[in-house]
Amino acid sequence: MGFLTDTTHLHITTWVIGVVLFIVAAMGAKPNKGLHMALRLFYILIIISGAALFFKHQSIDNMMYGIKFLMGLLTIGMMEMTLVKKTKGQPYNIFMILFAVFLFITLFLGFKLPVGMHFLA
Repeated sequence: MGFLTDTTHLHITTWVIGVVLFIVAAMGAKPNKGLHMALRLFYILIIISGAALFFKHQSIDNMMYGIKFLMGLLTIGMMEMTLVKKTKGQPYNIFMILFAVFLFITLFLGFKLPVGMHFLA
């Protein structure tokens, strides 16, 4: 399982693709079930690769990695809630705002923590 934890490339690739798919699905005129299911697959891949990195590197800074893990789960939750609300024709603006806030916090923590790339630190 070293390919999951040797570098952050797999995790970064999965969340970039996930965010792009989410934006495409959220901005689409009508709901696309196939795209939504593909996005759910990427949720799972993001969580698996993130959990593998978390369990390997949490000893560096337990609290910050735990907060980043929680923020990542909340980001995925807001992505899913946005698409579900949109599919049902209900207002989803608050979930888009929460998605943006949680994504910013998650990215900031991810770039600030010792493992991975240091764009903002």
